[in-house]
Amino acid sequence: MKLYNSNFAPNPRRVRIFLAEKGLSIPRVEVDLGKLEHKTAEFSALNPFQTIPVLELDDGTKISESIAICRYVEELHPEPNLFGATPLERATVEMWQRRVELHLMLPIAQVMRHSHPHMAQMEDPQIPDWAAANRPRALRNMLIFDGVLSDRPFIAGDRFTVADITGLVALDFTRPARIAIPAELGNLNRWFAELKARPSAAA
Repeated sequence: MKLYNSNFAPNPRRVRIFLAEKGLSIPRVEVDLGKLEHKTAEFSALNPFQTIPVLELDDGTKISESIAICRYVEELHPEPNLFGATPLERATVEMWQRRVELHLMLPIAQVMRHSHPHMAQMEDPQIPDWAAANRPRALRNMLIFDGVLSDRPFIAGDRFTVADITGLVALDFTRPARIAIPAELGNLNRWFAELKARPSAAA
């Protein structure tokens, strides 16, 4: 297997953190997004949507989308379990993973992609008004997640799961997006600090 990766993009980082939590390592092929290597014909043959990460199996099969890759890895290496151990837990983790992805990671990413000058080549056209529309959306949703975290240590319950990995990567992305996490959101900031303190966060 080999993993097509970029250290400057959030989605490959989700896979790297997941692998670190599992204690696994997969050889990587670095894709230079700054040079638009993901737009080349060679990379498009791996993934016609020109996004990373991509996991290429030994038989040539390609799996793209970070959560799909993580699910495949979990099937091969089920412990420590990060997607849920029971039907209810799996459904709960899936629900929160999607909520964090859609309501936190996505609006933060839209602010970044449509406002940061380094993204101008990759996000063509950049639409500053779309960044402006997503900034208050991201802040509003942070408030909602802060409330959810008032009675639990992790977003999907009592233990760390893939949903927390998405949350860590989303909140780390606030820095290049130039979104300040409000200090008064104590539960959200506590969660973020604890996630950043995990050894896997350095992956």
